[in-house]
Amino acid sequence: MRKFGLVMLIPLLTLAQPASAQMENFKTGPVFEDFGPTAPVQMDEPVATDAQFNLAFDVATAAEPDKINRTIESAARFINMHVAAGIPEENINLAIVVHGGAAFDLTRQEFFAARKDGRKNTSAAAIAQLQEHGVKFYLCGQSAAAHGIGNADLLPGVMMSLSAMTAHALLQQQGYTLNPF
Repeated sequence: MRKFGLVMLIPLLTLAQPASAQMENFKTGPVFEDFGPTAPVQMDEPVATDAQFNLAFDVATAAEPDKINRTIESAARFINMHVAAGIPEENINLAIVVHGGAAFDLTRQEFFAARKDGRKNTSAAAIAQLQEHGVKFYLCGQSAAAHGIGNADLLPGVMMSLSAMTAHALLQQQGYTLNPF
């Protein structure tokens, strides 16, 4: 029976190897060197270098312990991959609207640690770097109220909105489209 189990496991291991081997194609940069990895792609239709992006990201899921919030990192990936593809960084305008349990990812370390068993807010440094590159962060005021988060608890530069719905509606009026994932 033990031999049978090993024989059945071998095909599964060989399937897993190509996927992990492909991850070595992903590199950070050219804008964010510490996070936001992307892979080069041979496109059938290249993105026009004069393309203009106004994109809003919606974040409701909190970061996993000791990791950058996945959607926040996706914003860095978006910038890295498009700049690498020849789009000028000034043509990329991103806004990140945060609500629900992800609200804590936008809070100062002391506040975060007090509510997350002393853990470090591992998204804070990425948020600061994204802000340095013009990315705007909005916190849903309704989620903040539900979680006891005040303006003084927020990371520098994070803006409190009446709600996530309000932030998205206003961003849409400003020409932002919603990133579908």
